[in-house]
Amino acid sequence: MLLLSFALVLLAAVLVSALANRTILSTAALFLVAGFLLGEDTTGVLHLSAGSPIVAQLAELALFAVLFTDGMRVGWADLRSAWRLPGRALGWGLPLTLLATALLAHYVAGLDWPESLLIGAILAPTDPVFAAALVGNDKVPARLRHLLNVESGVNDGLALPFVVVLLAVAAGSDDLHLGELGTELAVGLLIGVLVPLAAIGLARTRWFAASAAYAPLNGVAIGLLVLALGKVTHGNLFLAAFTAGITVATFGPRTRAAFEHLGENVAELLKLAALLVFGALISPAFLGEISWTGWVFAVLAIVVARPVALWISFLRSGLGMREQAAAMWFGPKGFASVVYGLLVLESGIAAGDEVFHLVALTIVISILAHSSTDVLVARAFDDARETPAWHGALHRIRRAGRPATVPRPRAERPADHDDATTGGLAGDAPQGQASAK
Repeated sequence: MLLLSFALVLLAAVLVSALANRTILSTAALFLVAGFLLGEDTTGVLHLSAGSPIVAQLAELALFAVLFTDGMRVGWADLRSAWRLPGRALGWGLPLTLLATALLAHYVAGLDWPESLLIGAILAPTDPVFAAALVGNDKVPARLRHLLNVESGVNDGLALPFVVVLLAVAAGSDDLHLGELGTELAVGLLIGVLVPLAAIGLARTRWFAASAAYAPLNGVAIGLLVLALGKVTHGNLFLAAFTAGITVATFGPRTRAAFEHLGENVAELLKLAALLVFGALISPAFLGEISWTGWVFAVLAIVVARPVALWISFLRSGLGMREQAAAMWFGPKGFASVVYGLLVLESGIAAGDEVFHLVALTIVISILAHSSTDVLVARAFDDARETPAWHGALHRIRRAGRPATVPRPRAERPADHDDATTGGLAGDAPQGQASAK
């Protein structure tokens, strides 16, 4: 039934995908709502619970695939040359978001400080796949897209140590296992670097060569090796995935180019499947168990915690107000928060169920809010000549209410004034300008 449900919803998503690309309709929200409607406590079509193995496995695979493909979008040279803004978002924005969310959890939701800090660490990571219209829009400034992409790829791994340590604190453990945590991160980093280097090096020798048909599978093989070795050695899978993607982008541009399209499709399928399963965990009864203070916390965690943290982080950064506002708003909660929330549920801590309810509610609201507003915000970066006619009409109505100004003599106007504002024909412009329009 899960496979049948996924296939039907996927077909529906494909059929409306063109409409979703230019409206507030979101394929991510479609899968989430479908899962909600098909869940065991709603219609009973899907029999899934938070303890079902497929829930954690799908969320983990989806996050791994997304991080692997995200890492491939930037090489080490790109990270070094454009690290200033992502560095601010990670160095200041991440801990400030954690603290702001913890304050809200303690004073609004009423959690104790260990659980409040834990939920802050769980909800601090971001996921740009729910803001695809912004990150994938070439009209959006490259530095903003780079900022959101790098930040979301790195902050999942950076938040994990905080989650593990705070989970141990919330459980009342005297041993925080810091040595094991450091080893896990180091092993994940090594796997993410050495496996792609070995695979790319072998492909460049004179003894081996990949055919055109099999070239895209080189990236698949690297990803599967990193995933398997991470599982066997207990390395950090998410840090390994992102590091492997960066290593491929840096040392194997041909491998990246061959794998890029396939990799994005695989990551998208896993992401949508995980959303369907996650949506099935949410039901009217589940939402009814959350107090009104929990709902207030979830909303404030989205509209206050990250915006305030990013506003402080980007003070005197030189980032334009429109770009800064987009970065502040687009901090959607995604697969990392789902995986970390499931870890809390499986840990057996006293407040685990309450923490998971708050995390799940925040993720649901975030997906619905961010995935349905990415197109609208992306349009703010469109060229003025490509905006809809109704936008121009509204602009003229606003200007009609302002005091009239005396026009300058024609000789004092800019040379291109006629074409820009008086409706001059495109044919009057030079050929290059006409084709650009």
